Formats: sequence, C-alpha cells, structure tokens
Amino acid sequence: MKMISIENELRENAYPGRGIIIGKTPDGTKAVTAYFIMGRSENSRNRVFVEEGEGIRTQAFDESKLSDPSLIIYAPVRVLGNLTIVTNGDQTDTIYELMEKGQTFEESLRTREFEPDAPNYTPRISGIMRVENETYDYAMSILKSNNGNPDACNRYTFTYSNPVNGEGHFIHTYQCDGNPLPSFEGEPDLIGIKDDMKEFADDLWNALNEDNKVSLFVRYIDIAAGTYESVIINKNQ
Repeated sequence: MKMISIENELRENAYPGRGIIIGKTPDGTKAVTAYFIMGRSENSRNRVFVEEGEGIRTQAFDESKLSDPSLIIYAPVRVLGNLTIVTNGDQTDTIYELMEKGQTFEESLRTREFEPDAPNYTPRISGIMRVENETYDYAMSILKSNNGNPDACNRYTFTYSNPVNGEGHFIHTYQCDGNPLPSFEGEPDLIGIKDDMKEFADDLWNALNEDNKVSLFVRYIDIAAGTYESVIINKNQ
C-alpha cells in the first residue's frame, strides 16, 4: 500500500466526518492516536472535547442549543489497564465493558452495528491500542451498512502487530460529502506519523476543513514507560 500524506488527504476532503489515526513515531518510542470530529448541522458543531478520567468525552458547547444528544454525546476515548480504546460513538463503552469481562475487541463489536441515522447509516469506527511490557500493537474496526442497505451489517477488523516506526493508519466515517453521505470503503489508509505531538496535532487541525471541523484529540504514549501526553483542540472556545 502506498503511503499518503494525511495533510493532503484532509485538505482535499471537505467532509471525512469523524476520523481515527493510530500509529507509531519515527523514533519508535511512542504509540500515537488521534481522533477528530466534524459537523454539518448546528447540533453537531455545538460540541467540544473535555477530559474525563484518562480519556475524553464530547460535551455541548452551548447547552441551550443541544437538540439531540443521542449520537453526538459520548466518550470517544477510554483507558482499560494497558488498553486505549478510541471510537466514534458509545461503542467505546461497549468495548470497555465487554473486554473487562474477558471478551476480545472483535467479539465486543459483534454486539453493535452502524448508527441508526438513515439515510446515512454512519459507520461505527473503532480502534484499540495495547502497550504492554515495552511492546505495542493495535487494531481498527469498521461496522457499516451493506452499500447503504441497513438490512445487513458488514464488519471489518484490521490488526497491526509490531507496527513500523513512522507509520500509521487512518480510517474515517465518510468517503466525502454527499447526501446521503457515502460510507468509507477499503482498508485504512497508510500515513506518516511525526515525532513531535504538537506539530502533528497542528498539522492535522490546520488541514481539516475550516467550516466543518469541530474538535481534535491527539495522544502520544511512551511505549517503554506507559505514560502519555495529550492535546485537545476545540473550535469552540
């Protein structure tokens, strides 16, 4: 697979929707994840990321303008021991709770499907990172309708053992803007990762469409120590 520029990919797509990036820094010392949300409606754009425990939660920026919290208020990031879970919906909680009971990432997602937001049937995208004993691996998943047919749910899981330094993968909900919105297709894109977290976060934020971007979260986890640092950027301040 050819590596693409994540900055160019985002600049050329006005509406990829929500996106997850997972990878590893070029120097091999950090596990990296990023999650962003975008919005076309006032309800979707009326959000910010806030810290919650070791993870984050979406929150209404202006509570008086919140019309329907069902698919926009959730915890995109949660930490379960040496696992970091990143998703675009409340399946974060499903993964956390079922893996805590001994199920696998894939097994936990078999209990869920795409979002019930006809006619888009937005895919549920999820990622999990395992940093343990100075080793690191990750997996990504997408649950989507069968080419827009909600009678069937197609489930895909992509696993990456011993990730390559400087490489990452990017999966997002929509191919592009449209009505209805076309679901992401294929396997996650291969992208480059940077050693500097702030530089990487700024590059991602600046590449996202100015009208549609809402919030961005980036975390770098030290593979040897298990410690992490994060950055949150919200359009609404």
